[in-house]
Amino acid sequence: MELGIYSFGDIHPDPLSGERISPEQQLAHTIERIRLADELGLHYFGLGEHHRPDYAISAPATVLAAAATVTTNIRLGSAVTVLSTEDPVRVFQQFATIDLLSHGRAELVAGRGSFIESFPLFGADLADYDALYEEKLDLLLRINADEHVTWQGRFRAPLDNAHILPRPKNESLDIWIATGGNPESSIRAGVLGLPISYAIIGGLPERFAPLADLYRRAAEQSGHDSSALKVAVAGPGFIGKDSRKAKETFYPYWIDSMKRISAERGFPTPNRITYDEMTAPRGAIFAGSPNEVADRILALHEHMGNARHGLQMDWSGVPQHLMLESIELFATEVLPQVNREVGAPA
Repeated sequence: MELGIYSFGDIHPDPLSGERISPEQQLAHTIERIRLADELGLHYFGLGEHHRPDYAISAPATVLAAAATVTTNIRLGSAVTVLSTEDPVRVFQQFATIDLLSHGRAELVAGRGSFIESFPLFGADLADYDALYEEKLDLLLRINADEHVTWQGRFRAPLDNAHILPRPKNESLDIWIATGGNPESSIRAGVLGLPISYAIIGGLPERFAPLADLYRRAAEQSGHDSSALKVAVAGPGFIGKDSRKAKETFYPYWIDSMKRISAERGFPTPNRITYDEMTAPRGAIFAGSPNEVADRILALHEHMGNARHGLQMDWSGVPQHLMLESIELFATEVLPQVNREVGAPA
């Protein structure tokens, strides 16, 4: 199985120290984390697109391009690209460039995004939420399949035998569909024969297993070999040498982020009881010792049959030294245990 990390470049003040690093510092820290993950043998590092004051990364492609020049093996992707408010032509060009810079290691994970700030920022109407995504995904896939494209839609100027360059190293990009658990998204990815990534940030992760089954059935019914398609899961996690201490360390950062998000969206405010339930063996937060996290990744794999598991560790300004330690434990202690049980990626 592939193990990886994803990040939004959180620059919210540390809830314990009150320290807030600058976007410049966070971007430097992000590159350091990606370099370490690459050196230690993790498989993937993803960067999400946000347009908010608490996150430093609004242009993932730019940061991924920088990471491509200082890494060797790790795959580099978005987590996610908010395709609904992007121009598919420009997105393709950006990620094709990353693919060339990285010698074929780029991935583009397309989704609607969990926040909506990009809609007013780029002049998109929320009333067109679904139509925008469907149309732009269609154009992106057409560009990926052919460098000369003739196309017409509702939300951008038509293309008449447009020559879209540059082309990726292997002629086409590795494009994934991201979803928070929408059944229609699972069906869409299966019908299109694209790999899928499930964001699991709450509840019981195993409840996503029926969605993965739905995805595979849709792929088979559409003539795709579902065994060749990848399923990924992504969610919060943090690793320390001692299980109890790791959970205690991560709690103030997780709860700080969740209180802000809950207040914005009108969700019930979580508490310590919520956290303890979510860090329990069947919960959605993969925090604890290397052995515990490895066991939980393997347990979820039995339900999902997933080929990749990614962790988001940097909630609300987790300090860099804790991040680097967690990444190291993930690579040097969790990854070998997972490989022994389910095998290393080909």
